[in-house]
Amino acid sequence: MPDTPPSVPDFTQWPSFPFEGDLRVKQLDEPVPFEPPRRGEADRECTACNAPDEAYIWVGERWRVRAMDRPTGLPMVLILESRSHLDLGDLPNLLAAELGVMTVRLERAVRSLDGVARVHVNRWGDGSAHLHLWFLARPYGRLQLRGTFLSLWDSILPPISEDQWRENLAMVAAWLAEFGGRPLAEPPRIQWQAPSSLSSPSPEIAAEEPEEEAASVIEAADEIPESDAAADLSDPSAGPSEPDPASQAGELPESTSTSAQDSAPNDAKSSAPNVAANSAPNSGADTAPAGGDERENVPDSRPGAAS
Repeated sequence: MPDTPPSVPDFTQWPSFPFEGDLRVKQLDEPVPFEPPRRGEADRECTACNAPDEAYIWVGERWRVRAMDRPTGLPMVLILESRSHLDLGDLPNLLAAELGVMTVRLERAVRSLDGVARVHVNRWGDGSAHLHLWFLARPYGRLQLRGTFLSLWDSILPPISEDQWRENLAMVAAWLAEFGGRPLAEPPRIQWQAPSSLSSPSPEIAAEEPEEEAASVIEAADEIPESDAAADLSDPSAGPSEPDPASQAGELPESTSTSAQDSAPNDAKSSAPNVAANSAPNSGADTAPAGGDERENVPDSRPGAAS
């Protein structure tokens, strides 16, 4: 007797679900006997460990924050990474405690941006063994983006302007630097133009400039497991798969770890937004002393701010 295909779940009717029309459930593959190693496991190279500080928007003694390599559909997508090559369950007590402080601090920094209502914090980790948490900003007033599908909408919405994106990055980096570390993101530079050059480019010139498709959370390298490696693991004698060349090609914000993608991406394609030419020396302090800054104890009174 043939299997009855599963019915489409009720969440496909939710206002937040980004698709409509006739849908069917995809066939589930058989489980593999051995899972492939993630980036940073076995003999696979860890892109986060090899990424220079210049690939990040803020760096501290024990933590780093990176962005995607270009704007996406949400006001801000960031990845928090530990400097040490550890996964979430491997953190010693000191880093585990600091992770809580850094998570709250980065959430507040992103939520302070204009037009941000909520900040979704996610951790997946199927693509990379190096700890990384994603911070996704939901635009204020966009009620249809509430809930679990925000990372999908990031791929669907048109990218925000690059100037606004870089300004947001610089503001978050400066906020974090108030508690220690070094900000490495710069605001966009003013493009001075003579009056005769202020006219819009002709349609012919504009047509010659292809638009790059933005890399989003759902497409981040850090969060995409190796599909072809699973086939090799049906044989227990098969060795670890070769590193993905794409994961070694440049450091995306998480240095292609992309956000950042163990969680939602060491898989993120990232590169440093403008890096400050003369950064101040690392203050070494990732975590501010108790009572160090009044802003950490002041609730956000803006409409829609998290309580």
